[in-house]
Amino acid sequence: MKIVICRHGDPDYEHDSLTEKGRREAELLSERIAKLHVKAFYVSPLGRAKDTAQPTLNKMNAAAEELPWLHEFKGVVMSKGKITSCWDRKPSYWTKIDKYYSYDKWTDTPLMKFSNVKAEFEKVAKGVDALLEKHGYIHRRRYFEAVNSNHDTIVLFCHFAVEAVIISYLTGISPMPLWHHFVALPSSVTTLVTEEREKGIATFRCMEFASLSHLYSAGEEPAFAARFCECYEDDTRH
Repeated sequence: MKIVICRHGDPDYEHDSLTEKGRREAELLSERIAKLHVKAFYVSPLGRAKDTAQPTLNKMNAAAEELPWLHEFKGVVMSKGKITSCWDRKPSYWTKIDKYYSYDKWTDTPLMKFSNVKAEFEKVAKGVDALLEKHGYIHRRRYFEAVNSNHDTIVLFCHFAVEAVIISYLTGISPMPLWHHFVALPSSVTTLVTEEREKGIATFRCMEFASLSHLYSAGEEPAFAARFCECYEDDTRH
């Protein structure tokens, strides 16, 4: 089977919607996704993801099932007296701690341990398992049992941080390097497919990560959202 993960378009976070640029991106994305044979669509409960999905759903005369766990990842930590997202940590802190690079240990650090992060990760994991079982694949620790091997394509409209959690869970990679060393820009497309080299045993392999071909082919520049300054001296987001 194939999982296509679409990040929402350029966001208007204040109104949980899209900017005008984001709406253009969503329209261009719809032209790409509409060429696929899609078995089912799933969407985050947040407005910016729904607004991104709508042009595709309109083109394909389809509806999307809303899944609460596709919400932007809700893991938070207490840092310097403030509650902040768990995925935005400065490199001088997190790169010094080996546990952050371990799938099995990254939530055991003092910052993560006394927070909701592990519980929120498990919510997403349970959601992924339920969804894939619905489509014929049952999780068996480090692989999936292909009880109904198929070529179904499902499309998820969601957010970068939760996308990284999904990839983390499917591949057994800590989400910390994914959050900090990779970026899925607005309206980008990530595709994972099952690889069944042994009968009844499936693993997921990433065919493309954060593709923006639909923007480049239309001459639309990628949005900056989710990135930080390229050089420290740059007058961009730090």
